[in-house]
Amino acid sequence: MAWQPEDNGLQQILQLLKESQSPDNATQRNVQQKLEELNKYPDFNNYLIFVLTKLKTEDDPTRSLSGLILKNNVRAHFEKFPSEVTTFIKQECLNNIGDPSPLIRATIGILVTTIVAKGELRNWQELLPSLCNSLDSDDYNVCEGAFGALQKICEDNAEDLDNDSTRPLNILIPKFLQFFKHNSPKIRSHAIACVNQFIISRTQALMVHIDSFIENLFFLAADEDTDVRKNVCRALVMLVEVRMDRLIPQINNIVEYMMCRTQDDDDSVALEACEFWLSLAEQPICKEVLGSHIDRLIPVLVKGMKYSEIDIILLKGDVEEDDMVPDKESDIKPRFHKSKSHTQKHTDGDADGELSDDGYDDDDSLSDWNLRKCSAAALDVLANVFRDDILPVLLPILKETLFHNSWEIKESGILVLGAIAEGCMTGMIPHLPELIPYLISCLGDKKALVRSITCWTLSRYAHWVVGQPHEQYLKPLMEELLKRVLDANKRVQEAACSAFATLEEEACTELVPYLGFILETLVFAFNKYQHKNLLILYDAIGTLADSVGHHLNKQEYVNMLMPPLIEKWNVLKDEDKDLFPLLECLSSVATALQSGFLPYCEPVYRRCVSLVEQTLNQNFANQTQPDSVDPPDKDFMIVALDLLSGLAEGLEHHIDSLVANSNILKLLYQCMQDPMPEVRQSSFALLGDLTKACFQHVKPCIGEFMPILAQNLNPEFISVCNNATWSIGEISVKMGNEMQPYITLVIGPLVDIINRPNTPKTLLENTAITIGRLGLVCPPEVAPMLQQFIRQWCSSLRNIRDNEEKDSAFRGVCQMINVNPGGVIQDFIFFCDAVASWSQPKADLKEMFYKILHGFKNQVGEENWTKFSDQFPQPLRERHIEGHGVKGKCCQGISHSTMGQHTWGWHREGEGQRVGGPLQYTAL
Repeated sequence: MAWQPEDNGLQQILQLLKESQSPDNATQRNVQQKLEELNKYPDFNNYLIFVLTKLKTEDDPTRSLSGLILKNNVRAHFEKFPSEVTTFIKQECLNNIGDPSPLIRATIGILVTTIVAKGELRNWQELLPSLCNSLDSDDYNVCEGAFGALQKICEDNAEDLDNDSTRPLNILIPKFLQFFKHNSPKIRSHAIACVNQFIISRTQALMVHIDSFIENLFFLAADEDTDVRKNVCRALVMLVEVRMDRLIPQINNIVEYMMCRTQDDDDSVALEACEFWLSLAEQPICKEVLGSHIDRLIPVLVKGMKYSEIDIILLKGDVEEDDMVPDKESDIKPRFHKSKSHTQKHTDGDADGELSDDGYDDDDSLSDWNLRKCSAAALDVLANVFRDDILPVLLPILKETLFHNSWEIKESGILVLGAIAEGCMTGMIPHLPELIPYLISCLGDKKALVRSITCWTLSRYAHWVVGQPHEQYLKPLMEELLKRVLDANKRVQEAACSAFATLEEEACTELVPYLGFILETLVFAFNKYQHKNLLILYDAIGTLADSVGHHLNKQEYVNMLMPPLIEKWNVLKDEDKDLFPLLECLSSVATALQSGFLPYCEPVYRRCVSLVEQTLNQNFANQTQPDSVDPPDKDFMIVALDLLSGLAEGLEHHIDSLVANSNILKLLYQCMQDPMPEVRQSSFALLGDLTKACFQHVKPCIGEFMPILAQNLNPEFISVCNNATWSIGEISVKMGNEMQPYITLVIGPLVDIINRPNTPKTLLENTAITIGRLGLVCPPEVAPMLQQFIRQWCSSLRNIRDNEEKDSAFRGVCQMINVNPGGVIQDFIFFCDAVASWSQPKADLKEMFYKILHGFKNQVGEENWTKFSDQFPQPLRERHIEGHGVKGKCCQGISHSTMGQHTWGWHREGEGQRVGGPLQYTAL
């Protein structure tokens, strides 16, 4: 006999459900406590499903709430449900999938997909056949309820469905396609949404029906239902990425359709359609496809970049002064710390080559991606595809919008100008002498939203501004931006701070003459800013320190900057996440101030060590007692390690006594073995910095550290591998020939990395320098492998500037060539090229080059040398050959920029053999 509830128990649960809808916090807590107690009774969940599916005398919200509580129980305790309870719940779900109430049907669908997520599809064999059969029901509610459940299952379990050995999708996808022409828009929408889940993964069951799918989409293109149009647009956006070949025959019609939908009256449809331009821009065929449409598409995108009335309401666009209003904690997004990545000081640009300046989050308090942001991003990517070709369309639009009387249109014009900055920079340069002063004047606009977008747009042209006479552009821009840093509107403060940080990165030491004025403003902002912008202010100060470096180390600057930073440091508790941006900021400041940071270093150092230790202790406690101790937030440890790195880099030998009187190396040993890559990344950065600053304390630990470093020479984790490689190089310089026992541990993985295809430039350069340094200190051990890496080694280091790291690496390679000259013979041309990349090598290094090059020339004889050197590209020949010029010019180097324009491919015609192959090259 089927399970039946006891009346008393049922009434008790109904009372509880009513109370749970109370707004009173005390009542809510009481309900929560009772629910916890009831969860101890196995059939409590039977009561919940009974209320959801059978108790139709109750109101829908109460029944739905019962189902949602059951869903939470399934998520938390499903494995502990008795089998008869599980069976009862599953059966009731299937029997009531067509409940007359849309709310109850939706709740049952959520419950079904939660059970599937916990028990997996294979443990509920009858589910899919039952739902599939229900699609054919004459009862609309049954069909819609089944489709609603299937849509949720497809969304949450697409991969499991595709990999299921029973191949359910072979039946489901053709079934879904049959419903594209159903008379109910809700069911049409469900059907497309189900199929859409399998486009990106190129599911085979869909690919065999792809033409039928696309044909059905075209049939629905003019559908009057918003959700149907939205799902059609979503499908076409994904098909651009996955099956562009199938869209090409109809591409002009599709482009026209998507232009129309990008202007849809419903913003959610317009947003889905606007994604199409972002997706299409990534396709090689984009320019060809859009060429004849671009003059009509650009105005559509510009129109979408204007704030809607709802946007302005949500953004409180009518509020001009709000700097005295405290922030709600809910408005502050969680921050994620980016671990320190060590690069040699020679590399151009950022460690990982990326700056986040999409800029379309200028209105980030609109919680979601919206039509304005998407339109701006689409214009940005299309400007990068078409470059200046779109300016004949855009310039008249800019002329009209930038100077418009309506602030909303003017604001959108300024956004347009920022969006095209990267793609159309060349074509915009003639207009910038007029536009930049105009934009600077717009920083004083009476509307806060105009002032904030102007900050961002000016930051997109910062590179051009910095390259012009300072009095004309940089100085007025800096002065006006700093006024906006102190704006009475919080949104403008935020935009100005971010823009100023970009300007700092572009201008670097060009800002040194203005440092006093800049610091006065930033320090004043400390007392003006509310919580959220304070976190952005830390970033602006840290970026300033990174940009001007040791120029910040003047007593007057230290006296201005450090007291407010230390005051915040003292106020924040160890568990406060505001420490993250403050620690990041202090790390940059400590590195820049160098000895100027000495009066503040001891308490900062001790607290960082304490944060690392606390995190490690909590981690250990969590592993041994997971039920009673929460796992730690390891970001506290990561930012502390990075600040310790900053201290070591800035203070150098002054950090000696602090390290001597702490257990940092013992803690570092544990951090280096942490399973979280970001912890290891920061650990290896600190190890390298401590090696440079106070090696006498690191040296006793090398035997323990080196095997861990070797294990992390794994390019799967690029930044971890990069820092481990850099650290090994620094250690080898300090160890000298005592590095010998560790060579075999690390040289194999390093050679593998340098020969690996598609290795990032920074890692290649760090690896090459470390291999060179290992060869410098232990040439007999590394030289036998010379032939395995010399070609890639030379290619990696030919484009870096002269500096100490490059010097030590080239000395190492010269030493290895002396030990194993045969190892370079196959790729000698690459060595010549690398030598020519030097501008001014030190005299003794120049002499090393001279001996190797002359040794080679003398060994092969004049005739062979001439044949060999005839194949040099002209710039290389000028350095090496003129007037038999091995000595005269070879080591003066070709300029960095000239060499950077060439990519050599050295092969003998028809033989595929590298030049120098047959030549014997004996010891010099």
